[in-house]
Amino acid sequence: MNKSILKIISKKNKSKIICLTAYSKNIASIIDKHCDIILVGDSLGSVLYNFSTTKKVSLDMMIEHSKSVRMGVRKSLMVVDMPHNSYRNSKEALKNAKKIILRTKCDAVKLEGGRKIYQIIKTLVKNKIQVMGHLGILPQSATNFRFKGKKLIERKNILRDSKLLEQAGVFSIVLECVETSLAKEITKIVAIPTIGIGASLHCDGQVLVTDDLIGLNKIDARFVKKYLNVTKQINDAVLKFKQDVIKGKFPRKKHSY
Repeated sequence: MNKSILKIISKKNKSKIICLTAYSKNIASIIDKHCDIILVGDSLGSVLYNFSTTKKVSLDMMIEHSKSVRMGVRKSLMVVDMPHNSYRNSKEALKNAKKIILRTKCDAVKLEGGRKIYQIIKTLVKNKIQVMGHLGILPQSATNFRFKGKKLIERKNILRDSKLLEQAGVFSIVLECVETSLAKEITKIVAIPTIGIGASLHCDGQVLVTDDLIGLNKIDARFVKKYLNVTKQINDAVLKFKQDVIKGKFPRKKHSY
């Protein structure tokens, strides 16, 4: 296990882990100064490509965006989502995880699920590939996007899966839209960090989609807090440019050769 991973694990119960998404060098280079982890999420499917589901995101799409992000990351741990149908069995998972790491120079990959992918994760970890887990709502396989943990059977399954993921060797677990008391319990019973999204402040860290945080992506999810309305700022800048061009104020002599 490399030093960067150990540093993330050492934050457990000590200091909060900051994780945000990036799909390009420009955004990565900005958030890198403030993050512990930068995730190249398959959320790029809906954020950038207007896909109705992350299932449409391909391995090549993840790799190309990750190559761009890598150029902007200096200090953060870089994690890449393995997309839908890229880890259906251990052989396929190992082949594709190696391909992602070789071509993107990322530090780790993230897989969704618990018991069903236990052996797959064990295979990756055995081959010295660092893995982040993901429980709760699983966008790659979800049929409904209701928060998880209200029903007793859900609680039992997610608790079981969190322990299984830890045993399999993941270095952290994303808990997506997991009920507050359950997220708190999981965070208490596992020795690895939990990173929440819509899973309360009891997690060891938090992750958001950067485009949601800055108001660039039109989303009205309960777990999103918009810290900025960059859409308005872009609109205002473009409008000013348009007006300057129409009025002959741009380009000036200093903008010309």
